[in-house]
Amino acid sequence: MWPVRRDVLELDRFYRSRQGQAAHRMIARRLSSIWPDVTALDVLGIGFANPYLDVWQGKARRCVSLTPAAQGAIVSGPSGVPTALGDETHLPFQEALFDRVLLVHALEETDSLPVLLREVWRVLAPEGRLLIVSPSRAGIWAWLDSTPFGHGRPFTRGQLTRLLDDALLVPTAWSRALYAPPWGWSTHRRVANLWEEVGEYAWPALGGLILVEAVKHNAAVTPGLRTARVSRTALEGQRQPALSPRHGARRARRD
Repeated sequence: MWPVRRDVLELDRFYRSRQGQAAHRMIARRLSSIWPDVTALDVLGIGFANPYLDVWQGKARRCVSLTPAAQGAIVSGPSGVPTALGDETHLPFQEALFDRVLLVHALEETDSLPVLLREVWRVLAPEGRLLIVSPSRAGIWAWLDSTPFGHGRPFTRGQLTRLLDDALLVPTAWSRALYAPPWGWSTHRRVANLWEEVGEYAWPALGGLILVEAVKHNAAVTPGLRTARVSRTALEGQRQPALSPRHGARRARRD
């Protein structure tokens, strides 16, 4: 039985700390390189994605965040990302609505891995893309419970590949982040940047996080899902599914 989700206040405190700010910088740099252009696209974040949706806020047509009810939510100000509190296994959005979905602090603590990914498949537009940020089983960050990445289940690349295959999502690009160890001295900006630059080439498989992008291809068989409840309030009344470009953004470097 996996531990309960980290409380949103605990996650918020982490990202306000120097350690959390260093982690945010290193992860956000990867995210912006994987999806550098989100112009006219609709982006959904699931888990605790608000700190990272800022990478695309103001560039995408729309950014929306869904946080699990067991975790709680922090209401953003007028200029922040609209945030909904709900059930990750019954996403309150209609089919084929989002061009991009980001999962961060989501996969490792959910009780329903297959259902969550099937729900992501449902709300993704044709050729839409999913980006998972997951603790790596081989990374130091997964060994220590002093950070949110040390809670729940870490993954290997093979495990993530099988999960995506089962959800009819095709992996297209892989990357890693958090090569700096989660210790105080290593989270200074210059030291962390050096670890990140050196680690990418010297220890490419030992990053603390695995990032994988996957694409939704139309398939003859649709995942067996019950009809989800629909809520339009977070999307300002949009009634047409998002149209995802057939050719996505530049892919991340394969490790």
